[in-house]
Amino acid sequence: MNPKRMTRVIAGKRFNTDNATLLADDVYWDGNNMERNGRNTFLYRTPKGNYFKVVLTQWQGEFDDLIPICLSEAQALYEGPLREHHVSYPLAFPGVDIEDA
Repeated sequence: MNPKRMTRVIAGKRFNTDNATLLADDVYWDGNNMERNGRNTFLYRTPKGNYFKVVLTQWQGEFDDLIPICLSEAQALYEGPLREHHVSYPLAFPGVDIEDA
């Protein structure tokens, strides 16, 4: 699945994939298809620094969704299941200090 153009107003804030930066997703070819169990997730950051995810589904009875998330949830997605990174960690999370292990 490719990212889909979506706009939603939630809690008085407009979230729009057209003007947000795509940070990461879980779309990759596994030899059979590019959909993970019929769903794909895309992580975005708005120009004002808010994060949201878009979940696209192919399952009957489910709907595509745009969901605002906090910084820690965005980091968990970027560091975890969303393995296809479109920008580096410092660009995805400006101002977040990274320390050596």
